[in-house]
Amino acid sequence: MALRSKFLALFLIRICLLLSLCFAADPFVSYDFEVSYITASPLGVPQQVIAINGKFPGPTINVTTNNNVAINVKNKLDENLLMHWSGIQQRRSSWQDGVPGTNCPIPPKWNWTYQFQVKDQIGSFFYFPTLHMQRASGGFGSFVINNRAIIPIPFDTPYGDIVILIGDWYKRNHTALRKALDAGKDLGMPDGVLINGKGPYQYNTTLVPDGIDHETIEVQPGKTYRIRVHNVGTSTSLNFRIQNHNLLLAESEGSYTVQQNYTSLDIHVGQSYSFLVTTDQNASTDYYIVASARFVNESQWKRVTGVAVLHYTNSKGKAKGPLPEAPNDEFDKTFSMNQARSIRWNVSASGARPNPQGSFRYGSINVTDVYVLRNKPLVTINGKRRATLSGISFVNPTTPIRLADQFKVKGAYKLDFPETPLTGPPKMETSVINGTYRGFMEVILQNNDTKMHSYHLSGYAVFVVGMDYGEWTENSRGTYNKWDGIARSTVQVYPGAWTAILVSLDNVGVWNLRTENLDSWYLGQETYVRIVNPEETNKTELPIPDNALFCGALGKLQKPEDISFAVSIAVNRSKLFFMLLMAVSAFMSVFG
Repeated sequence: MALRSKFLALFLIRICLLLSLCFAADPFVSYDFEVSYITASPLGVPQQVIAINGKFPGPTINVTTNNNVAINVKNKLDENLLMHWSGIQQRRSSWQDGVPGTNCPIPPKWNWTYQFQVKDQIGSFFYFPTLHMQRASGGFGSFVINNRAIIPIPFDTPYGDIVILIGDWYKRNHTALRKALDAGKDLGMPDGVLINGKGPYQYNTTLVPDGIDHETIEVQPGKTYRIRVHNVGTSTSLNFRIQNHNLLLAESEGSYTVQQNYTSLDIHVGQSYSFLVTTDQNASTDYYIVASARFVNESQWKRVTGVAVLHYTNSKGKAKGPLPEAPNDEFDKTFSMNQARSIRWNVSASGARPNPQGSFRYGSINVTDVYVLRNKPLVTINGKRRATLSGISFVNPTTPIRLADQFKVKGAYKLDFPETPLTGPPKMETSVINGTYRGFMEVILQNNDTKMHSYHLSGYAVFVVGMDYGEWTENSRGTYNKWDGIARSTVQVYPGAWTAILVSLDNVGVWNLRTENLDSWYLGQETYVRIVNPEETNKTELPIPDNALFCGALGKLQKPEDISFAVSIAVNRSKLFFMLLMAVSAFMSVFG
């Protein structure tokens, strides 16, 4: 009996060791998100905001390259919910992307677990809800992917890591903003700019009333910090700056940059940057951190300025004086475009893997598909005010595209998005780009609107190879940067200008291509890129998740009583490991 007990204990220990080896290779990191409404007063007026675990903004997701991430989302809103992990490439698994073209929504009072691997990525990203303009009410937070210890970073390890979320903000919640758009109205000027969910420091008693809480970031003197800045706003480009401090640009959305100092940088909606900031100034006072609206009438938009405080631990007084000035080019955007062109990829740095980022020579690859995507000011289609892309205003399908493919649902979408803009009247359709698996696609984003736009492609980092004013022509290719154009997921397109991107279509799935401006996105300025491996092998795409939600034509497959079990077994592997360890311990104590 004793021999059998020892044999069984040894067997269990070996199982535990085997499991521990598996987890050591690609560990699991889990988060629980309870998404709910709370009342907050970021601009001094009580309003409904979307919080995660009772916090606004939500918590930072902090993981390491190749971690398996499980995020159990409980929807306590009064409407459907999807969470999107902006810039996370979801390699081989568009099932986890959290946009309506690929996922059925999480109904109120339900929960669903996202499960994905942050495969071969590093850098600064953020997450947010994608439905019903909910991001305009919150629900966002930072998503940080760290290097593995064996992979060097191209700068000395910073003393600290600081997240700053900036964005324009309305005192009306997303429901009221949505109703305004549905009624054919513009959203109008925002009421302010928030920094980490808080309103402006009272640098001016005329512009900033009493009773507004502001953000204070405390730092040690003589140290270098990595500051990750995300524009999570609705539609306003913001200029970011810290009084008397240089911003040494180091990374953007997963790509290390050539390190250059800026006194300020324009950060457009949906974009993320990492700066190295050294606290080398005199500590006689605190310093302003500013995020102000760009390309607008400054006298009218003075209230739309976010101001926080950088506080040295040995500071002797409050921040004072006028705010540091933004670039003075309200009617001339050449400065901003030249600044954008100056951001280059660090082709000698290792990324998530121990090989140079620039070892992928995108400039020498033959292009297989070319799409010219043009946006214009809002149009009226069937009596409704709509936004278009190449003459098409996208209509979200009742059955998500990827789900329709899986179950061969006919008529859910059309695989006919035009390579060049339509010449006839605009139309509302569920029209999708037919991408070529392992092809190399050139996309020209032509902005014929009067306002700035930024565009995002899920599933990829795209190479930003060119931008200029006027209409793009084939001769414009002669100006492309074919060596060290930055690779990122969200790129700005200036009004009356174009931006060219290249993307290697090696990630099977259905991927959202959209404007990040929430008003235009809500009104239909988006499409999807569908990429299918004709061999249909699980090596290039993971199978449909066990906990997949069903809706539309497949709604009958959804069993409501199953939702409480919609957490994949893999999420609980780490718990199983510890349970086995406890079982071995208990067994040994009884029979040892």
